[in-house]
Amino acid sequence: MEEGNQEISIWEGYVDWRKRPAIKGRHGGMLAASFVLVVEIMENLAYLANASNLVLYLSDYMYLSPTKSANNVTNFMGTSFLLALLGGFLSDSFFTTYHIYLISAVVEFLGLIILTVQARSPSLKPAACNHTSPSMPCEEVHGSKAAMLFLGLYLVALGVGGIKGSLPAHGAEQFDESTPHGRKQRSTFFNYFVFCLSCGALIAVTFVVWIEDNKGWEWGFGISTLSIFLSIPVFLAGSALYRNRIPTGSPLTTICKVLIAALVNACVTKTPGNAIASMGTPTSPTTGNKELQENGTESSTKSLKFLNGAVATDPVHVALECSAKQVEEVKIVIKILPIFACTIMLNCCLAQLNTFSVQQAATMNTKLGSMKVPPASLPVFPVLFIMIIAPLYDHVIIPFFRRVTKSEMGISHLQRIGIGLFLSIVAMAVAALVEIKRKRVATDSGLLDSTSPLPITFFWIALQYLFLGSADLFTLAGLLEFFFTEAPTSMRSLATSLSWASLAMGYYLSTVIVSIVNDITSNSNRKPWLSGSNFNHYHLERFYWLMCVLSALNFFHYLFWATRYKYRNANN
Repeated sequence: MEEGNQEISIWEGYVDWRKRPAIKGRHGGMLAASFVLVVEIMENLAYLANASNLVLYLSDYMYLSPTKSANNVTNFMGTSFLLALLGGFLSDSFFTTYHIYLISAVVEFLGLIILTVQARSPSLKPAACNHTSPSMPCEEVHGSKAAMLFLGLYLVALGVGGIKGSLPAHGAEQFDESTPHGRKQRSTFFNYFVFCLSCGALIAVTFVVWIEDNKGWEWGFGISTLSIFLSIPVFLAGSALYRNRIPTGSPLTTICKVLIAALVNACVTKTPGNAIASMGTPTSPTTGNKELQENGTESSTKSLKFLNGAVATDPVHVALECSAKQVEEVKIVIKILPIFACTIMLNCCLAQLNTFSVQQAATMNTKLGSMKVPPASLPVFPVLFIMIIAPLYDHVIIPFFRRVTKSEMGISHLQRIGIGLFLSIVAMAVAALVEIKRKRVATDSGLLDSTSPLPITFFWIALQYLFLGSADLFTLAGLLEFFFTEAPTSMRSLATSLSWASLAMGYYLSTVIVSIVNDITSNSNRKPWLSGSNFNHYHLERFYWLMCVLSALNFFHYLFWATRYKYRNANN
C-alpha cells in the first residue's frame, strides 16, 4: 500500500534538477513558476535595452544609413526570435528546458561583453566624423570592427533565441494540466509572463535607454550584461522546486518519419484500407493513446486522411514504422501551422516600433517639460498599457467571461489572437494619419529640408505604439498558451517557440517589404519611398497605408482558418 502511495506522488515523465523523479507537492506549482517570471524581467531587460535603441547606435556611432540601420536591427531581432526554434528543439529532444536556459544565458552574456568592450574603446569603433562637414566624412563600420560588432550581436541573438525557446515552456511545465485549477494557473502564468516581459521592457526603454543616450553606450551594454548575469543565480535559486520534463527524442524525426511513411506507403500499396482501419482501433491502450482519445482523436482522424497511410501492418522498412499516436501528433502540428502563419503580418507591423517609428520620433519635439525624452523610450506607452491591462485581464475580464460563457477559458486563445490582429489594422491606419500630420507640420514650418526638431510633440507617435502594444498583449499571450496546450507533449517547447518564430518572420518580412517597396518606387525621376538621408523626404505614410491593407487581408485569412479549427480539448 505504501509503495502504491509513493507511486501516485510522483510526476510521471518529470524529474528534478538532479534527474530524480519529481514529487507531487514538492516540485512544480506557482512558486516554482515565479522564479521564471522574475528571470524573464531580467532577461528581457538585457535584450530590449539594446534592441529598442540599436537603430540609433548603428546610425550615430557605426555610421550606417537609416535604411541599413533599420534593416540590420530587424535582421538581428528576427534572427534572435527565429533561433527560439533551435532552443525549443533542443529542449524537447536532448536537454531539458532547465539546461537550455542556463547554456543560452551564458552565450548571451558573452555576446554582451563583446559589445560592451567595443562601445567603451574608441579604437574599436569608426573614427569620429561630422555629417555636415565635407572635411570630416563619415565612414561606416567595416573590416574587423564590423566583424566584432556583428559577432557580439549574433552571440546575443543565439542566447536570446535559446532563452525564448526554453523559458516559457519551462514555466508552463510547472502546472498540473489534468486539473481545472492547474490549467487556470497555467493561463495566469502566461498572462503574467507577458506582464513580466513588459516590466523588463519598461526598465529597458526608460532607465537604460536614458543611460545610453546621456552617459554612453558602454554603460547601457554594461547594465544589460549585469542583468543577464544576475538572472542565472536567480534561476538556479528555484532549482529545488522545478519539475523538468524528460526529453523524448527529436520531434522533427517523428514528423519526417510520418510524412515519408505516408508518401512511401501511398506509392507502394494500392489498398491503404488496412492502415486506416488500424487507426480506428489502437491495439495497445498506452497512456499516450488514452490522452489522444480524451482530446478528440476519433474525430480528428477524419481530417488529413493522407497521413493515415503512414500506419501500416507491414511497413516497407522498420525505420518507417509509425503508430497511430505519432500520426495524430503530426496532424496536430500541421493544423496549428496556418494559425502561426497568420500572425506573421502582425509582427511585421510590430517591427516598425523599433525602426521607422523611432526615427519618426527623433525628428519631433521630444521634450517633456524640461526633460528631453530619448526617442527609443517611446515603447514605454504600450508597455505601461500592458502592465495595467494584463492583471485586469486575468483577474476581472477572464472571470467575467467565464461566468457569462460557462466555460473554463472564458475567452478562447483564437479569439484573443483575432483581437490582436484587428488592432494591428487600426494601428497602421493611425500611424499613416500621424505621419501625414507630421509631414504637414514640417512643410508649414519650412523645415522639410532641415534636420531640426519639428514643432510637434512626439506624443502623437504614442498613438500607434498604444494600438500595437495592445495587439501584442492579446496576441503573444494567446499564441504562447495556444501552442503549448494544443501541441503534443513531446513537442511543446518547439511548438511554443513558434510564437517567437512568428516574430522573427515578421521582422524578416518587414525587411523584404521595405526592399521591395524601394525597388518598385525608385526610377530615374523619383527617389524610393523609404530611402535617403533626410527622413522628412520619406513617403512613410504610403508605406503605412500599404501595411494597413496587408494587415486587413491577413485578418480575413486568419478568420478563414480560425473558424475551422477544432481544439484538442473541449475545455479550450
